[in-house]
Amino acid sequence: MAVLLYNNPGGANLTLQLLWLVVAKPAKKSAKTDKVEELIVAQNRAASYNYHILDKFEAGLVLHGTEVKALREGKANIRDAYVDFRPTGAWLANAHIAQYLPGGPWNHEPLGARKLLLHKNEINKLAGRTEAKGLTVIPLKIYFRKGIAKVEIALAQGKKSWDRRQDERTKEARREAEDAMYQNRRR
Repeated sequence: MAVLLYNNPGGANLTLQLLWLVVAKPAKKSAKTDKVEELIVAQNRAASYNYHILDKFEAGLVLHGTEVKALREGKANIRDAYVDFRPTGAWLANAHIAQYLPGGPWNHEPLGARKLLLHKNEINKLAGRTEAKGLTVIPLKIYFRKGIAKVEIALAQGKKSWDRRQDERTKEARREAEDAMYQNRRR
């Protein structure tokens, strides 16, 4: 980039100076910066064992300061949690977030209901399907994405005991088949 300076300090002589400025090119984005960083805080591992997962959604969580700090420490349990639909919106009920020890008198309730941030059409869709077909909405995991707490919720149908036994049989058969193929390759 060239800049032309006009210098006339004392009188009749005119001097022109040409000044070159070097401007750095913007750095290319690497693949690492494009990757979205997620920090998983709590998972409901029993969900796929107890429920048929039909549809998944991502929702934001409305939290107080001590709840966020406790989540960052990984002190959460969503095993018995579920989503409750009220006229004011969707609420995460029965999710246990332990109290933050340095929080003192400003601590939160460990089992308090927490509001979920969903679009109105998603709330209406989920609430309608849970009332009509006897389905339920459960949390699958709580995580931080770009520093913001999110919860992955799923529309689910409870499994019967024979469903669980059938799933165990299919898992066992798949494990035996994979093991047999592995043993066959090693010969």
